[in-house]
Amino acid sequence: MLIGIPKEIKKEEFRVAMTPANVKELTSRGTEVYVEYSAGMGSGFSDQDYAKAGAILTDVDTLFNTVQLIIKVKEPIAQEYHRFKTHHTLFTYLHLAADKALTTFLMDQNITAFSYETLVDHNKLPLLEPMSEIAGKMAMLNGAFYLGRYFNGIGKLAAGAVGTPKTNVLVLGGGVAGKAAADVASGLGAYVTIMDINLSRLHYLDDVMPPNVQTLYSTKASIEALLPSIDIVIGTVLIPGEKAPKLITKEMLGLMQKGAVLVDVSIDQGGCFETSKATTHADPIYEVDGIIHYCVANMPGNYPQSSTIALSNATLPYIKQISKEGLTLLKNGDNRFITALNTFAGQLTNQAVAKAHHIEYTPYG
Repeated sequence: MLIGIPKEIKKEEFRVAMTPANVKELTSRGTEVYVEYSAGMGSGFSDQDYAKAGAILTDVDTLFNTVQLIIKVKEPIAQEYHRFKTHHTLFTYLHLAADKALTTFLMDQNITAFSYETLVDHNKLPLLEPMSEIAGKMAMLNGAFYLGRYFNGIGKLAAGAVGTPKTNVLVLGGGVAGKAAADVASGLGAYVTIMDINLSRLHYLDDVMPPNVQTLYSTKASIEALLPSIDIVIGTVLIPGEKAPKLITKEMLGLMQKGAVLVDVSIDQGGCFETSKATTHADPIYEVDGIIHYCVANMPGNYPQSSTIALSNATLPYIKQISKEGLTLLKNGDNRFITALNTFAGQLTNQAVAKAHHIEYTPYG
């Protein structure tokens, strides 16, 4: 399959789907890779870098009209819909449970769409993990920043100072993003609580985290009991493919200190706070009942070079396989790609997305 890497046009998105080094891995084995002009500029990669890697530099129309396999970072937005044709196979972050319009578009156009965030390999989500780690680390850094009084925050320094109270941080979800957030928070000296409902994961975190991190089983009552003392809440809850559960309701905001900060890493899946709505890097925060909300939908896009390298390294083995085998890998029963498959031949093949939008689910095969 011929591969196309278009420039990301979502607002404030500076990542690109593949690095020049990894493009070279494909071209050196005879795969043709088309890269849109200036696609990598936001991540620090020039057109010359891609040309040296063996890519074919082209305009966006030629790219979409020539290739079969489209590799992206973010989901297509409305301005791109007209470029997608039935013969295209798409491999990107989709987050369809939070986007019914895109779901129906992909079905109507008979697009074969594979999603990074639902691909399961050895019981892990290897294409979600790199961005989850970056978003988790960013979550604490941004939460600490917006705790400042200039932004109507409490005015408490996350790292603390001699003789002053330490910051209290609550992390909802103990997965890759949650652990990354807790790593940064604990490194700054905060008191950290990680909540999850997976006892095995809590046992693991209890073993590996430093003494200023405690683990608790997550219930509504346990969250409510902690909220009055919490300065920063970081929501990282993930149910693969599904909308995130709403763990903090609008009513529960009344339990919190005015100027506390909520950071919703789960916003791509609809958010895990009832009062969450997607924001941008240019306008990242808003207040509800005196509580600051940071809900940027493409957090890792603010650090595009690190994010692009991490993502490209993770996706490369799978892109190699798709470009070589095409859709025969589905016929051959490769379960990794079946878990990644969200739409195929006009049908919705992801059960969690079907549940979110009340659309008929049709398993592949």
